[in-house]
This record gives sequence, structure tokens and C-alpha cells, in this order.
Amino acid sequence: MKVAGPYFEDFHHDLEFDAPAVTLTAGHAALHQALFGDRLRLPLDHATSTRITSSPAPLCHPLLAINIAIGQSTWASQRVKANLFYRGLVLRRPVFLGDTLYTRTRVVGLRQNKPQAGRAATGIVALEMTTTNQHGETVLHFWRCPMIPCRDPEARTGHVDDLETIGQGVTLDDVLTAVPTHWDITPASGWLGMRASNVAPNQRFVIESRDTITSAPELVRLSLNMAMAHTDARLSYLGERLVFGGHTIFMGFAQITRGLPNLLTVLAWESCDHVAPVVEGDRLRTEFTVTDVKPVDALGASLLRIDAECFSARGAPEEETRVLDWKFWALGV
Repeated sequence: MKVAGPYFEDFHHDLEFDAPAVTLTAGHAALHQALFGDRLRLPLDHATSTRITSSPAPLCHPLLAINIAIGQSTWASQRVKANLFYRGLVLRRPVFLGDTLYTRTRVVGLRQNKPQAGRAATGIVALEMTTTNQHGETVLHFWRCPMIPCRDPEARTGHVDDLETIGQGVTLDDVLTAVPTHWDITPASGWLGMRASNVAPNQRFVIESRDTITSAPELVRLSLNMAMAHTDARLSYLGERLVFGGHTIFMGFAQITRGLPNLLTVLAWESCDHVAPVVEGDRLRTEFTVTDVKPVDALGASLLRIDAECFSARGAPEEETRVLDWKFWALGV
């Protein structure tokens, strides 16, 4: 019996699947830290995390929880050629080490790509993901769209769904609902560096230092990601292993925390588009603009809307390419 991922012809509307649940541990957190050197304070400082959140369990890095949920959804995208976008992602409640994440995925849209001479047929599969914790509470809800090859290179499936109508945007009300207003941020009063209240709308930050992408398959395995192009160069259209998009996002965010050292957590992604591929060994840098700052009076913190771009450099002579366009909301002091 051959075990392999589905082709585009194998999908139909309302097809559902799940994945093994994952209990987040200190091991997950340690490997994440080793990979990215992230400076988000609360996942690093367990004592302050407890004082602020009132949870005896340390706060899990929000992007670690998100990457696990994405990985749990990848049964559908084992043969992925590219993941085109994420939409409507809201972290509806904080995740702590010791929490268990369950993700269920549903096919909500199908569109075959326009045939092109000399290219095998492919299609786009729109997926809706819902992640709950061990208490049955919804933690995440979002959509993503992987590109999947057809089994028949000359296939004509007739799938023509309008993917622009798939999913929904993130509204300010969605973000406000996700704010943990019961947190006591008094312990953050002594933190130094750029504070959210001092950031001017439309202020631009350029992170000078680059990070080299390494250990990409390790994050793939940690997150249960089944996409074959991330672990087998033969199955990547690049002839090299395609780096999991979450790796690029994680590294970009780690660089953002250098410019905004007093962020508390990430609450929502308005959109996240992978506009070009990344391979291991690429050197990544990030530029971002804080496009909006909204005080959260009930908490004494501020919401920051961040428009981030990541650029990947490789080769000699070096060429740099824009690889990520990411718009998200974070909470900071």
C-alpha cells in the first residue's frame, strides 16, 4: 500500500480531516528559541509571565502555537508547490505551555489554475482551520490556500471557485475581542527600550542585521508539517528544499522584536502572503511600518498594526528578493 499525499483531483468541498493533538512543552519552546533567538519577553521570562497573566504555566510564544496549528493542517498539502496566503487568523485566547492543541481542517474552495503550455496542471485548495484547546475552547480560526499538483498533468477538473471570496478579513473588533484584558501589566512598567505609546503612526523600522536560515527541516518536523518539498529537494520545483513559510515568518518576527522590544503578544494576522520562495542558507532581513497605534485603556497597553516585509538574499553576486508581505496586530506596552 502506497502512502502519499492527495493530488488536486482527490479534493472535494467539505472534505474534513484532523491530526494528532499536540501538548506544548518546554521542549517545543527550547527548540523554537534555538532556531530563532526570539526576544519576545513573556515566553522567555516565566516569572514575569505568571505575574502578568496570572497563569502558573508560562506563556507559549504565539507564533509557536500558530505554527503547530498550521503543521497540523498539512495532510492536505503534502504535495504543496507553494502556499499562497493566510487570511483571517485571530489568536482568540492565549496559549500556555501544557496546553494541548487540536486542529480540524475543512476544504472550502477549489480552483484549477489556468493551463499553460509545457506545465503540468495544478490547482488551489482553500482550507479553513479551527484549533481548540483541551477545554474545547477555540484558540485559532483561519484560512490558507496551498497550490497542489494534479495527478493527470493534462487534467481539466472544472473547479472554478472564486478564492477572493474565501475567508474573511480581520476587523478591529476581532482584534479587540482577542485582547487579554484581565492581564496585569504593572510588571512591564520598568522595561526599557521603545514603548508602544511612543511609536508614531507610520513610523518605519529597518532592521540592519540579517539572519541566515538554518535547520529548516527541524521546524518542519517539530510542527508535524507533512509538506514533502520541505524535506526532499527532489520534490521541490526549486531543486532545493523549500523553506516552510512559517520559518520565514518566525525569523521576521524575531527581527521585529529588536525594534519593538516591549511587545506582549501577537493577536491576529490580517494577511500573510509568501511572494517568493526561501531556501536554506538564504540571508533574511526585515523592514516594517507601524501603521496604526490604538490605546487599550482597560489594560494600559496599546495595539500596534504592523506592516512587515522580509527580504531574502542569496548567491554571489548577491541578489535580494522580497519574500514576505505580512500585516498583523500585536499588543505592546
